[in-house]
Amino acid sequence: MAKLSSIQWDVTIIGGGPAGFFAGIRCAELNPELKVLIIEKAQQTLGKVLISGGGRCNVTHACFDPAQLITYYPRGGSALRGAFTRFQPEDTIRWFEKRGVRLKTEGDGRMFPVTNSSATIADCLRESAKKAGVTVQTGTSLQKVESLSENGFRLEVRNEVQEFHLQTKKLLLAAGSDPKIRDMIKSLGHAIEEPVPSLFTFNISDKRLEGLSGVSVESATVKMDSLTQRGPLLITHWGVSGPAILRLSAWGARTLFEKKYRAVLIVNWLGDTSFDKALEVLQRHKDWQENTRKKVSADPAFTQLPARLWKQLAYFVGEKNWGDISKAEIRKLAEELTMGNFEIIGKGQFKEEFVTCGGVRLDEVNFKTMQSRVVENLFFAGEVLDIDGVTGGFNFQSSWTTGWLAGTALASA
Repeated sequence: MAKLSSIQWDVTIIGGGPAGFFAGIRCAELNPELKVLIIEKAQQTLGKVLISGGGRCNVTHACFDPAQLITYYPRGGSALRGAFTRFQPEDTIRWFEKRGVRLKTEGDGRMFPVTNSSATIADCLRESAKKAGVTVQTGTSLQKVESLSENGFRLEVRNEVQEFHLQTKKLLLAAGSDPKIRDMIKSLGHAIEEPVPSLFTFNISDKRLEGLSGVSVESATVKMDSLTQRGPLLITHWGVSGPAILRLSAWGARTLFEKKYRAVLIVNWLGDTSFDKALEVLQRHKDWQENTRKKVSADPAFTQLPARLWKQLAYFVGEKNWGDISKAEIRKLAEELTMGNFEIIGKGQFKEEFVTCGGVRLDEVNFKTMQSRVVENLFFAGEVLDIDGVTGGFNFQSSWTTGWLAGTALASA
């Protein structure tokens, strides 16, 4: 530790995650003369990389058009538009391939290392940092930061044994959503959008969903207030999940937080089929002579729906035959299929992922360099910023991009 504190560091990076490593490597490779230090409070670096994607690491997504890519970010898309023209998923793929790590694309566009092991990505980053001459210090946390204006920063850090001070000319904060780091950012004069959960499932207790855990619909439309999403929907023990729900939770993150995760979810189980069209199909099915003596619950009018789900949605009809149900019951069934109301009573967590929205306000950061517009020689990258993407490799890509841009700027004299 005495050695660390005796060095005048050119660049110090707080956070040994994907953004911090990418920035440190880029900076040191561009300017080998610089003394670059990464400080990580955990005992090992790249912890999130190691657990992501079920231990496989969803590195990025095979979306190579910046204009389309930004549509996967509920917050930060506009700021990232220009950034993605300078470093996007194609560049990420080349970056890792140049270092001997090949990626593969799965059917849904997610990209993983061909080894199917997140350790491949973590090892590549650690080895690249070591080769570039970056110093990495784990088990050490930032306690206080003091801006010395043109002379850089004075940092107070602590490990298990002692506190000590460091001097650095430039400082990059890439410590994710650490609340202590947020407080320090505020002390430097920056505004923070307070973080709230951004990617989660919905808790719903409703007899229409009872016993249907594991049942999925390939294309459902879900609405909450003015927000609409369409895609696969999965019924769970506690409510609903799947891509459509996760996207809705991401775009509605702040609204749901303010409502204490209580709201009305409107579900169209038939995707984009309208109420009138559903009513027409149901009436035609009812009038078809061969169907009149068939039980409604056992004879779905829409074959794309799982039979178990159809039976539950038609619960109010009872054991009637198609020929015996009334016009009012036909209309009610069309409503259940295209605009069913379900009460959200809470949220769940999406697998091992925990994504938040919130962080440094984006209008206070120059997205060409990732440098602060408020404090000289201060930079930001990764999840410390008010940027979040939906699941599928988009959060890692924003970390690679902002880290690369910050590293490029930090390398300049």
